[in-house]
Amino acid sequence: MHAKAAHRAVARRAWGLLAAVALSGAQAAMEAPHPGQAVYERSCAACHNQPEATRAPSLDTLKAMRYQTILYALNEGKMKAQASMLSATQKAAVIDFLVGREATSDEWLGHAMCAPERRIPKLDDPATVMGFGFDPKNHRRLSAAQSGLRTADMRTLELAWAMGFPKATQMRSQPAIVGTTLFLPVADAQRLFAIDISAQPCVQWVYWHATPLRTGAAFGELPNGRKVVVFSDIASKVHMLDATTGQALWIQHVGLYPLSLTTGTPALHGDRVYVPISQYEISLGGNDDHECCRTHGAVTALDAMTGKPIWTAHTMEEARPVRDRGDGKMIFGPSGAPIWTSPAIDAKRGVLYVGTGEATSEPAAPTTDAILAIDLKDGRIRWSFQATENDIFLTGCVRNRDGLNCPKNSVHRDVDFGASVIIAQRADGSDVLLAGQKSGTLWALDPDRDGKLVWRQDFGEGSPLGGIHWGIAYDGTRVFAPINRPYASATKAGSQKPGLHAVRVDTGAVEWSYTAKPDCSGKRAELVKACATNIGFSGAPTVIDGAVVSGSLDGFVHAFDAKTGELLFKFDTARAFDTFNGVPASGGAIDNATIVAANGMLFVSSGYGLFGQMPGNVLLAFRPKAKQIPATPSP
Repeated sequence: MHAKAAHRAVARRAWGLLAAVALSGAQAAMEAPHPGQAVYERSCAACHNQPEATRAPSLDTLKAMRYQTILYALNEGKMKAQASMLSATQKAAVIDFLVGREATSDEWLGHAMCAPERRIPKLDDPATVMGFGFDPKNHRRLSAAQSGLRTADMRTLELAWAMGFPKATQMRSQPAIVGTTLFLPVADAQRLFAIDISAQPCVQWVYWHATPLRTGAAFGELPNGRKVVVFSDIASKVHMLDATTGQALWIQHVGLYPLSLTTGTPALHGDRVYVPISQYEISLGGNDDHECCRTHGAVTALDAMTGKPIWTAHTMEEARPVRDRGDGKMIFGPSGAPIWTSPAIDAKRGVLYVGTGEATSEPAAPTTDAILAIDLKDGRIRWSFQATENDIFLTGCVRNRDGLNCPKNSVHRDVDFGASVIIAQRADGSDVLLAGQKSGTLWALDPDRDGKLVWRQDFGEGSPLGGIHWGIAYDGTRVFAPINRPYASATKAGSQKPGLHAVRVDTGAVEWSYTAKPDCSGKRAELVKACATNIGFSGAPTVIDGAVVSGSLDGFVHAFDAKTGELLFKFDTARAFDTFNGVPASGGAIDNATIVAANGMLFVSSGYGLFGQMPGNVLLAFRPKAKQIPATPSP
């Protein structure tokens, strides 16, 4: 070979080698782990990779959230204590790893807003859904006249439209409905939407706040005649809005401690707003670094006109040092009895009823796992009924019973009353209180005999995420008790079966039962993780005329004949949907309280990205086929 040719050949080989090395380096750089991944693995994975055990959002759910949601959780919210060891750079890195840096666009709102002539809600008619229980007694029952739906209509329901919300993972908050306006809080979107649901849906106004929202919405009228919407956010602030304009009238913080929460929907009654207060110390107390425990639940009464506190009914006395936990640090108690439920208002007796949760440190107060009757005027606890004694529970102690804060002598069940109390009537016209507990027990109490037991019905052993979870409903004769999956169903056999039970109010006798069955057919096996076991009925059901509608954790909407239990309608929401507002949307677990009806339509919010369940970001509207209205041009 000629010398110059040989030289060129060597040069080509050298350049080729350099190019290969450069390409290899570039590929290595591209494949290098994100710097935030190491932060996640070191500081977050222990909880978020075990969502069913820890109750934390899964990694997939975190990646579907908004940047602002995670930032708030790390700096001010539930993750503040865990994130306190991270630098600002590390926080930024882990957020970037999870959701990137691109801000969530709200451009869709410009296309979804109503035309000017439809932007003012018409609020003269009585509210169809005024709060969690639809009425002050928490019946969760709508007549055919109120809903525009008859029992027979359930057989012919089909999807009328869907609405998506960008970067939402928890469609947990029940809307209020007045006339043709649906007031929907979307928790991690940090917004409450007033949506016109007549004909072609559109958005009338939007209320935005820097803090993620949490509770359902309640509608009412102030003493001066102003129509208002009230709800709470994750920072325990209560918001009162003008329902016509969406303008904030006042915002009042009600948290008793840094770890307080507001979970139950506030109740507006007369000139006061009654706000239940829960807590999330249960999630932190199992950590040896945490000084456990000081937080307890309460109900606060606020002046509806100004938001100023009037009284606070505490579920127990302030915590004080109880004993050395073994390392020179003290256990504080009593603590716990958070109130997750929305109040039932008993105007006749001048009281409200709420249920409480477990203790989080010793000694377990007699107001834990209890029903409380609280005086509407002064906040005095008139009587209490305790269902489960000595239930001291911390989430972290499920995995490590030897933790320094973990109770040594406790039934360790976590069997809250998470389902709001119902004031029902027996056949003889007398009142009875109905209460569902996570123990799997349905209780009937006499309100005129200081909560004396009338009857009880047990549906199994219950569990921290099983039993009767978020709510029950009443049709005038029966109470409907949904049963969630047992927490340890994969490793421990039990008598509890996920599903729905119809129970006679007079006697406690079970009239019919529906047992949920797994469905992993088609794409569901891929879309719905743990589709074989995650089949519980956790959310609060809704009675519509002679039907009862309930959702399941695997994404199905069911409608049953309330008298016979016949399945009238079933729809799979765990899939993608085309939306009228152009936002990509999908459904998931149906949980908490998300099923309402009005104007001839059934509304279901789908998606709940906690406890290892499937997130989602969609509001679905169903209408009987015969009532379909031809689509009109978008506003």
